Amino acid sequence: MTSKLLLDKYPIQTLNIPFDRCAFENVDAIIEHLRHCIEADPIAGYIALFDHYAHTASRENNEIAPAIKEAKNILFCFGQKLPSAEMLAVRPRSIGVARTDEGFTCSFMEAPMAPMNEKMVAWIEQLQR
Repeated sequence: MTSKLLLDKYPIQTLNIPFDRCAFENVDAIIEHLRHCIEADPIAGYIALFDHYAHTASRENNEIAPAIKEAKNILFCFGQKLPSAEMLAVRPRSIGVARTDEGFTCSFMEAPMAPMNEKMVAWIEQLQR
């Protein structure tokens, strides 16, 4: 996993997995694995699947990097506390999964709590063989 600041403001974690190093054959299988991890977690709750590629491709004047062939987000929430209305700005969570020319890229924006980041990192690292 690599950590970086996307657009100089969003702290994200990313893992690029070459096709031959991934334990899953396609984006849907990866998403299904992540959904299983979310549903097995005692505080996480699955929300939805968003086909980001289809959404963007259907828009006028769209722009999709040529290397991206498929892109989906799985949405979920760890929220076991809601200490302020402002917390809604950082929830729910999302893990993005893209199929590129080289393999799969999985990424997420860091959560405010380290244990939640550790869970997401563990789920994504399980995708590797």
